[in-house]
Amino acid sequence: MRLSYLFAPVLAAGLMLASAAHAATWIVDHGHSRLGFKAVAEGAAFEGTFKSWDAQIVFDPKALASSHVTVNVDVASAATGDRDRDDSLPADEWFAVKRFPKAVFTANRFVDHGGGRYEAIGELVLKGVRRPVTLPFTLTIANGVAKMQGQASLDRTAFNVGSGKWSNPDQVAHAVTVVVDITAKAGR
Repeated sequence: MRLSYLFAPVLAAGLMLASAAHAATWIVDHGHSRLGFKAVAEGAAFEGTFKSWDAQIVFDPKALASSHVTVNVDVASAATGDRDRDDSLPADEWFAVKRFPKAVFTANRFVDHGGGRYEAIGELVLKGVRRPVTLPFTLTIANGVAKMQGQASLDRTAFNVGSGKWSNPDQVAHAVTVVVDITAKAGR
């Protein structure tokens, strides 16, 4: 049975978007957004996505101290396009979705690196494990629409994802890249 994946994302986590004058609320356009992951199983790279997630975003590049984000991910919604892998991901060795149905990324600290490049510094709770995560991202804002893209590499074993026989990196690589591609509109 081939499995590989981690995720989270997170992850995504990272969904930080901006406003012009003060920290504003942003509403994710799910039709133009993606929270996914990249991993390697048995030497072959593959990608996946989370079909169900939501984000509460308050972000302004000029008010980073009052910016914050929370992303809730339904880990049972993970899909890679491989039936065996997708059927296995909810199991206890992987996401244990019956006990841990959600992954949550929160960030309250942001760093501006100039030129539309930022970092969201926060934490990810996945499978009951809480770990710090930094998500580098780029951001553009035009006409009330923010576009954010970022990636973060995670060690799936730090979250007990892929345990037992799946903990061997020859079966499934330990490194998983969380991919965040968000379009959001300024809220009212």
